[in-house]
Amino acid sequence: MRQKAKVETYDAPAGGWGSLNAVAHILTQEEVAILGSEILLKQNKSDGYMCVSCSWAKPAKPRPFEFCENGAKATAWEITRKTVTPEFFAQHRLAELQTWSDHQLEEQGRLTTPMRYDRASDKYLPVGWDEAFREIGAELNRLDPRSVIMYTSGRASLEASYMYQLFGRMYGTSNFPDSSNMCHETTSVALPEVIGVPVGTVQLEDFETTDCVFFFGHNTTTNAPRMLHPLQEAAQRGVPIVTFNPLRERGLERFVNPQNPVQMIAGGTRISSQYYQVRVGGDAAAIIGICKLVIEADDRAVKSGEPRVIDVDFITQHTSGFDEFAAFCRAQDWNEIERASGLPQSAMLAAANTYMAANAVIANYGMGVTQHRHGVETAKMIVNLLLLRGNIGKRGAGISPIRGHSNVQGQRTVGISEKTKLVPLDKLAELYGFEPPRWDGLSTVDACEGILKGEVRGFVSLGGNFLRAVPERSLMEPAWSHLRLSVQIATKLNRTHLVPGEITYLLPCLGRIEIDQQASGAQAVSMEDSTACIHGSRGQRRPVAEHLLSEPAIIAGLAKATLKPNPDVGWDAWVADYSKVRDAIERTYPDQFKDFNARMFEPGGFARPLAARERKWKTPNGKANFTVPKAAFAPPRESDGIYELMTMRADGQFNTTIYTEDDRFRGITGGRYVVFMNPADMEDDGLKSGDTVTLVTEAGDGVERSLSELQVVPYGIPRRSVAGYYPECNVLIPLWHYAEGSKVPAAKSVPVRLFKDIPPEILDDEDAPISAT
Repeated sequence: MRQKAKVETYDAPAGGWGSLNAVAHILTQEEVAILGSEILLKQNKSDGYMCVSCSWAKPAKPRPFEFCENGAKATAWEITRKTVTPEFFAQHRLAELQTWSDHQLEEQGRLTTPMRYDRASDKYLPVGWDEAFREIGAELNRLDPRSVIMYTSGRASLEASYMYQLFGRMYGTSNFPDSSNMCHETTSVALPEVIGVPVGTVQLEDFETTDCVFFFGHNTTTNAPRMLHPLQEAAQRGVPIVTFNPLRERGLERFVNPQNPVQMIAGGTRISSQYYQVRVGGDAAAIIGICKLVIEADDRAVKSGEPRVIDVDFITQHTSGFDEFAAFCRAQDWNEIERASGLPQSAMLAAANTYMAANAVIANYGMGVTQHRHGVETAKMIVNLLLLRGNIGKRGAGISPIRGHSNVQGQRTVGISEKTKLVPLDKLAELYGFEPPRWDGLSTVDACEGILKGEVRGFVSLGGNFLRAVPERSLMEPAWSHLRLSVQIATKLNRTHLVPGEITYLLPCLGRIEIDQQASGAQAVSMEDSTACIHGSRGQRRPVAEHLLSEPAIIAGLAKATLKPNPDVGWDAWVADYSKVRDAIERTYPDQFKDFNARMFEPGGFARPLAARERKWKTPNGKANFTVPKAAFAPPRESDGIYELMTMRADGQFNTTIYTEDDRFRGITGGRYVVFMNPADMEDDGLKSGDTVTLVTEAGDGVERSLSELQVVPYGIPRRSVAGYYPECNVLIPLWHYAEGSKVPAAKSVPVRLFKDIPPEILDDEDAPISAT
């Protein structure tokens, strides 16, 4: 039996004393209280390092402490004094380590030495760098490049990412899935079709002049906390902030800036002026309702001869498809809209009135939009809403998908993509004298399917915790052991490293915050934030171990051991001086990275040119496009006993990294195996707080997916919706349950049934059936 979590009410705002206490705790826990305090002063500064956590924008005029609670946790996690040496692996078999929690594994500290898995002893054994490179290169050359995956997490720098994709293409593969396949690939599919760019159009300064801010499906409190600063400043100016979320997230309710003594005493600022708890998956229906109200208000204005509500000049000059979209909205039935959104018409009317009263509106959204079966349609619906009043391509307005990991957007920019149409293959061929593969590679879901079928034979991972992040864990872990080759480049031990293939290597690398000393001196790297601005970053502390190599050095070592020599590619020269890699990036993408080296440390970063910001639409018809949703509604299931499960992150984590097994804002201490339920649903199902239940996926495909011993926690969540933590609940997500068009796992809306666990003391045997509530 799992130890039960302690559940208490937490009423404090985001930030404030709770945040300060959490930062102090993590610095002490990682044994870097003094060092960490000094290094944090350099975080997100133009002469310092860029945060290794989220990708939120970095201001040109930073605050004295330009970091948030989770950014401080990420820094402490990387600069920890704790290390995982060969002696650690000599003491622990993988079978034992597999029983440890995710938190326990990473909490052991930084990896220090390249290791190779030994099946006979079930342990990792140390290996020299040259020997590891030689053996990995030999194995790669025995495999069909089509059967090899080259995966990236969202942290690797632009320099490392460019080198990695070049190595892979010269090797002969197009299989470059990355973590964006699991989050904002939905954005990258939806936005090019309707506005001609794959990323958001908002920059940080737009928050200074906006009249109104909308939020859809995002927990800013934990996933982009520094964003609360411009939101607080907007709220203090009287800017309405309208939020749509199934759960009430603390940072979007109240925020206290820990750097402001007055606020620390007075209690902070109300953030959202309107907060609507939509049904899980109900955002699209709510947006349709708002658009219907805007269009009907404009219809009344036309009839009465009053000023138009919609921006007619913008729509006529810049858009296509308005008439079809308007007709669709007029035809929608309010009973269906209310049922699908979980909101009354009056709530959508209040939001619509706020929208119509504003001249410049920013619409932000997160994975609460992108991780749904209808995520692509919902993202397009947000664009429809903005286009109605010309809210793209003007100051203080635009669409703002809030990306996750610190360089997940930038990796795509420099060639990490399985879609070859997005990569300048002809330019790579010209620069480096080789013929890159022209076939489209595998996305993350495709890669998982290939592993399950035995078609994927090699997996090289530049960071990440792939097996913990993907769906279908009960099938994926056994299949993973059949890989011929698994190469994991990492800073810390994680769950994926404990499931070896036939040949498995664990290669430790420098972190971004460490000084990267190469032949030409200390190196800098760069990354792109979620507003498409490029920033330089310089390491600040000595490496935690002497045998660590940088990511570019590891990539170059693998490339030299795998590929035939190419006089046009100077791997050694690139490692000696990363500015030469940036020159190569500029030659490959001259319109995006003009004067790259000279500009990379501009305060606030330098913005990549995006046509939609200038109302130039790089779409096939040269217009911004209204679209009629194909499947925007996701009405509640009529079947008895079906819940919609949404997975979510806790306060004490970032993606699969678990800093602590607590979730302060939701009042959870000491455990992550909980399920949040509406109290009325609990009463209907005969449950009380603290009961344990099993969730079973309602899939109908013959695969049993279940998660047991989940502690029931009453919470303010819409009826027939439940919530649990990622990545623990990934075992419940079918691999085929993804966003249509983008293949992003639909982790925010998984149909499940709930069963009450039978206490073990009354079970006759372990195979006894559980009883449904």
